[in-house]
Parts: sequence; C-alpha cells; structure tokens
Amino acid sequence: MQLTSFTDYGLRALIFMAALPAGRMTSITEVTEAYGVSRNHMVKIINQLSRAGYIAAVRGKNGGIRLGKPAREIVIGQVVRDMEPLQLVNCHSDFCHITPACRLKTALHEAVQSFLAVLDGYTLADLVADNHPLYQLLQIEHPSVRS
Repeated sequence: MQLTSFTDYGLRALIFMAALPAGRMTSITEVTEAYGVSRNHMVKIINQLSRAGYIAAVRGKNGGIRLGKPAREIVIGQVVRDMEPLQLVNCHSDFCHITPACRLKTALHEAVQSFLAVLDGYTLADLVADNHPLYQLLQIEHPSVRS
C-alpha cells in the first residue's frame, strides 16, 4: 500500500510540530521549508488537519500553527484514516463485472485493516520521543514532545 503525498506530508507536518519545544508555534512556511514541498499543497494539508482537530491555528501577530492536542493522543492509524482515501480498487458493479463473485475485495479489505491496525499501535509521541537524529535533521534545537 502506498500513501498519497497528501497523507505523507500531513504526517510529516505533524511530526515537525510534535518535535518542537513545548509551547512553540510554527508557520506553514517553516513546515514547507523543512520538507521542500509547495506552500499551496501544504496549506490544503494543514487545513484538513485543522478541520480534523490535529492542528490548532492561531491568527494574529503572534499566531501560527501547533498541535491541536497532545502528541500522545494522536494515533497514526486514525490520521491515515482521516487523510487517506482507503479504497484500493473500484469494486462498483458498473466498473467490474465480477464484483458479485469477487473475493479479492475481501482480501484487500483485510489487508487494509491489518495495515491500519499496525499504525494504530503508534502515536505521534512515539515517532518523535528521544529522536535526536530527527531533531537535527529538522534543525530543532531544544526538542520536547507535547505529551
């Protein structure tokens, strides 16, 4: 299974924010520069993450973006469910004439559920806690997970 770049960069944006020192806000520009992704693409991603409650956006002079809840409460499998279109194949009977007898759709459904079950075992905090190489790569000097 391959995640879309939308979900991939959504997870990366969350990782970036979780690795920041507690209380530090960031900006979409800072996130896009960290990963070398288009600002327009990241704006759409941040908007979806914000609507799902993973990110809080603060307007104004001292505004920016930050995690909308503690990193330990953000389950990676749920983020993927909220961001990713998880239908691997089109099983609509107008598209595939073997749909009524097809067992592939069941196998694929089980595979996706297994994939998500593994991701459900990880929180955002798990991905950033004591990950000094990550802090160095993101050029974050004083890491602190928001727990």
